[in-house]
Amino acid sequence: MGEGHMIDCKPDKADRVDAAGLQAFVSRIISDHAGKEIIYLCIGTDRSTGDSLGPLVGSLLEERGVAGVMGTLRIPCDANTLPRLAQTLPDDAIIVAIDACLGRAESVGLFLASRGPLVPARSVNGGFGAIGTYSIAGVVNENSLKPYWTLQSTSLYRVMRMAGEIADAIASAVARQASQYFKSNAERMGAYE
Repeated sequence: MGEGHMIDCKPDKADRVDAAGLQAFVSRIISDHAGKEIIYLCIGTDRSTGDSLGPLVGSLLEERGVAGVMGTLRIPCDANTLPRLAQTLPDDAIIVAIDACLGRAESVGLFLASRGPLVPARSVNGGFGAIGTYSIAGVVNENSLKPYWTLQSTSLYRVMRMAGEIADAIASAVARQASQYFKSNAERMGAYE
């Protein structure tokens, strides 16, 4: 069996990374698209431990003042709302899709980072199309014959830790990019004084 959403969708483009690798991946995205709006599409539900990764990330990003967040614990981007939200996304938008997935035992706790889309709810046959310019799938638990039950019984501690790692990577990369922008603007203004 493939490793969650992205491995099934784009096996040649997903890299298995830890928190440090995730930080580097997100930093490249933000650097490559400096000055452009990035939408963080945090997919999942607050009604399943394993599938709450996306909404937890969205809520943490919102708390840290990161703009462009869709999908939080308060307003999840779940199976009911995702089709409607997907239609409202601009065609030229830079979208970082974030979701939970199931994978191999040695991948649990790691992230599948891709310069391509992921397929939401693939492990539970959700029937959604691929979404995202970039994607991050957190491997929250092992693949099983009963993926829905596995997501329901996933460790909340693990999911919260992983959500924190994703939110930290994004928030710190956004803050670094903003400080570089303000620094270069200040240097430009100083040249005219």
